[in-house]
Parts: sequence; C-alpha cells; structure tokens
Amino acid sequence: MSESDIVVSIALGVGLAAAVGFRVFLPLLVMSGAAYTGHLTLSDSFAWLGTPIALATLSIAAIAEILAYYISGVDTLLDAIATPAALVAGTIAAAAVMTDLPPIVKWTTAVIAGGGAAGLTQSVTSLLRAKSTVMTGGLGNAAVSTGELGGALLVSLLALLAPLAALAIVVVFCWLTVRFVRRLFHRTPAEPTHE
Repeated sequence: MSESDIVVSIALGVGLAAAVGFRVFLPLLVMSGAAYTGHLTLSDSFAWLGTPIALATLSIAAIAEILAYYISGVDTLLDAIATPAALVAGTIAAAAVMTDLPPIVKWTTAVIAGGGAAGLTQSVTSLLRAKSTVMTGGLGNAAVSTGELGGALLVSLLALLAPLAALAIVVVFCWLTVRFVRRLFHRTPAEPTHE
C-alpha cells in the first residue's frame, strides 16, 4: 500500500467516524451498503459488515434511531447512551476501512482519530440538543435531529466519495469546536458599573 493510499484510508476512517458522532447507526449502514455492493473494501476482520444480515440489522437499527430522535425526552436519553456508543462505533468504523496497515498503527489511529472524532461530534450535538431543550422546551429538538441526520448522511457519503474533503471538513469542525469551547470558558465577567 502506497503512502497516498494510507492517507486516503485514514481520511476515510476519520470521516466515517465523525459521521458516527451525528448518528451511530446510519454511517455504519452506509458503510455496510457500500461494502455489500463492492464500492468499499473492508479489513478482513470487518468483512461481516458487508453481509446481507449486517445490512438488514443496521437498516432496522438506523431507522429506529432516526425515529427515536424525533421523540422529545427520548432524544435526550438517547444522547446519554449514544455518547459511549459513538466512541466505540467510531473506532470500529475507522478500523474497518484502514486496510493493510500494521495492527498497532491501525488500532492506535482508529482509537485516537476515529473514536476522538466521533466523541467530539457527539459531544457537540449533545450540547446543542441540551441547549435547544432548555431554550425551546424541546420544541426545537426536531430541527437539531434533522440537522444531525443530514450531517451523518452528508459526511458518510462525502467520506466514501472524497475522503480527503471529508477529513478537511472534520478538521475545520474540530477547529471551530475548540474555538467555541475556548470562547465559552474564557469569557470575562462583566465589569460592575459605578454610579
């Protein structure tokens, strides 16, 4: 495997992992469909993702997850469950597409970059949903859910079609998130006014 193939493989893995942070099962379903139709090569130990049974199971799970996020209250509960699930699924998604890498490099990259991208994306969307719940009493959560669904689908497809572009989007997203968090925690208290 050439160095450019390795970079593309890692970019694909990180892109798919970031998409998992929006929705856990939809990016895995996209991966499964692409592998089943021969458009995506998976590592030997993850070939099961390209089987009809995996495709059917992930289809049911993705549909259930999508619908559940439109139920106010359930969506917040799902965020608590989805955060650790996204870390695991992001690691799996990244490792599954990093073919022909030495195991230590593959798993280190999958855990740090894949799990990290998924965890960061999931954390940001959870914070958005929490803020929406507080500000709109849960009425705005459907808009957040629709945005997450669109993000999961868009980033998943982009990762398959243009992995380096997907990686660039993930890097920009991480940069914006870090700036937002720094701004959030480094606000200076308002100066007291003297009369």
